[in-house]
Order: sequence, then structure tokens, then C-alpha cells
Amino acid sequence: MLQALKFLPKASLMAIFVVSVSACSDAKQEDDKHKATNEKSPAEAKSSAYQAPRNSSGQPDLQGIWDFRTLTPLERPIELGDKAVFTEEEQAAFKSKTIDSLDVDKARDEDAVTDTNTDVEGAYNNFWFDYGSSMSEDRRTSLIIKPENGRLPALTEEAIARMKQNHLRNYPVRDILSIGVKDFRPVGPESLGLSERCLLSFNAGPPLTPSAYNNNLRIIQTPQHVVIFTEMIHDARIVPIDGSPHLPAEMTKWTGDSRGHWDGDTLVVETTNFTGKTPTFQMPINLVDPTMNGVVGTGENFTLVERFTRTSDSVIVYEYTVTDPSTFTEPFTVAIPLKANDSQLFEYACHEGNHGAAGMLSGARQEEKEEAKEQN
Repeated sequence: MLQALKFLPKASLMAIFVVSVSACSDAKQEDDKHKATNEKSPAEAKSSAYQAPRNSSGQPDLQGIWDFRTLTPLERPIELGDKAVFTEEEQAAFKSKTIDSLDVDKARDEDAVTDTNTDVEGAYNNFWFDYGSSMSEDRRTSLIIKPENGRLPALTEEAIARMKQNHLRNYPVRDILSIGVKDFRPVGPESLGLSERCLLSFNAGPPLTPSAYNNNLRIIQTPQHVVIFTEMIHDARIVPIDGSPHLPAEMTKWTGDSRGHWDGDTLVVETTNFTGKTPTFQMPINLVDPTMNGVVGTGENFTLVERFTRTSDSVIVYEYTVTDPSTFTEPFTVAIPLKANDSQLFEYACHEGNHGAAGMLSGARQEEKEEAKEQN
């Protein structure tokens, strides 16, 4: 399915990783009303009267299936300035515009230049996408809560240079997707993005990033371990909470080495030892400057701290902080609501159903044959 994304309408591409739709008005009274709440993180702002249920070990019970879909954008749209919270009317308008922009069927129907080939290559209609239809209850204008401007910190010069090198698809290929790669003709499977090879996904992380579909995870607890099992790529992170140390620095993994502990009622998970074959972060789609699309950083310089706090029977606030001084000029923190889901979690058999990778490679070879034929 990911291969089809590069043929989708621009409005839909923009919303795959971040939505930026303007819906502003003067709302000083509403801002003042929420000012005290916004000085705290979403987890800190939980009702002091709520007590999370306990498991047999006396730990807060986080078990179950949790849904991290949300239409709240990762970054605060630039036009919102320092506005941290929507009014109810603004949020409703923003949500309506976002849902409309994500409707690929409507965008395709309205695009008069869409030809048969583009339609077939795009392939997926709106039925297959699952962004959700809700936004954060606190009405924040971004999932990023630090820095206070709600936007990603500036990239270092090293990160910008590495990003441009990524577009050349030199090994190891750290890009997650192949969106924005000009005249892309993969010479082999190693040239494809990591999600196109079913190695990592565009939303399961770590860290979690709400996106196009499969925004679910299961949490399982034992006295000495927590398992974080994501629907996408069906990866299971087994997190020791027994005080054991991290693996030696030379032992690296695709999803890093995680160690957890309890900070009151919050599960804190620190992950290090990412392999250098992985990126630090997938940047939001940039339609203004295509050279700034893709991933930044390298996992070997990346430390991730995640916090899971149950704030009600139906919500866990998931916060993560990314620290990589070689990539971002300062750390940043994101808060995402995980909502209880009573549905089943089905296997996402990525490798078994990965027709896209074979199609991209066979298509590249076909283009080479056609070019050779024209030259003879």
C-alpha cells in the first residue's frame, strides 16, 4: 500500500504524517480558560481523583488494546502562531477540513487531470485508510508539547546534509518511504524504504506516530516485563522492568534496547542501542521544499524516553521525548492519547503480502528494457 501513497493527491500526502489546515479566530476567553491546564503535560493534567486499576503485582494496569489514531497534527500549523488550544468551534472546523482533505476518493474525483494510469497506480480508495475522526480532548493545536511553539526544533547542519544524501539511496537506506525520491528506480530490494521492505513501519516506531492505518497496539504486563506489541509490522518490544542494565553499546537492534521502570503511576521506558541502519525521526511531508522530505538522523545517536500514564478507564496518555543532539538542536516531546479498543488485533502479515516491493522492482526492470529497446 505504501507504494501507492506517492501517487495520491497532494492534500492527502500532507496529512499522512502531519495535517496543516487553518481554522483560526480570536478566542482569548477560551485561551485563558485553559491556560492553567496547558502549563502541565496532558498526563500531569489528569484528574487527581482518578486511580488507575492495579494488576496482581500492584502495578497500574495498562493491559489491553489501545488505539492511537488522532487528527490532531504533529506540528502546530504555522499560521496558528503561539495559539496552543483551539476553541470548540475552531477544532470542529479544523477537524471537518482535515477529514475532507484526507478523502482520497473526493480528491481523485475532483482532479480533472487524473488519467487511468495514475488512478490504477494510486489504487487504494478511502475505504482502506483509517486516520480516525477525532482530535485530542484537550483541544491542543499540536501533538508536540515541547518546545512551546508546538513545532519540531531546527535541524543541525549535519542532519540536513545527511537528509540530502539519503535521497541518493546510498546504503544503508534509512528512509521509511520512497515518497519524493525523484526518478526513483530501485536497483534491488536494499534500495527500497525500510517500511517497503517490512523492516520498520511509518507509524509503529518506536516512537508511535499516528498515520494512515493500523494505529493499534497491545500492552501485556508481567511482574518483571512489559510487552508493547504494535499492529503494524507486528513487532513485539519486550521491556524488562526488573532494574537490569541496557545491553552493551555494541549490541544494537532495529527497535533499540528498552528498559522500563515505574515513576509513581507512570511507566517510563528508555530506549537506546538503535542500529545505525535506522533513522532518528521521520519528518512530516513537506510539499513546499521536497528536498526536506524523508528521515533525519541515525539511530546510533538517538535516545528515546516514553511515558505511559493511565488517566481514565479508557485513556492512556503516551508521551515521548526524542534526544539526538546531532540531528535536532534541542529535544522535543510529543503527547498522544491512547484510547481503549475492545476489538481484536489481527496479524499484519507484511512480508507475506508484500506485493508492492516486487512490483516496484519489476517495474524498474521493465523501464530499463523499454529504454534499451528504444536505443536499439
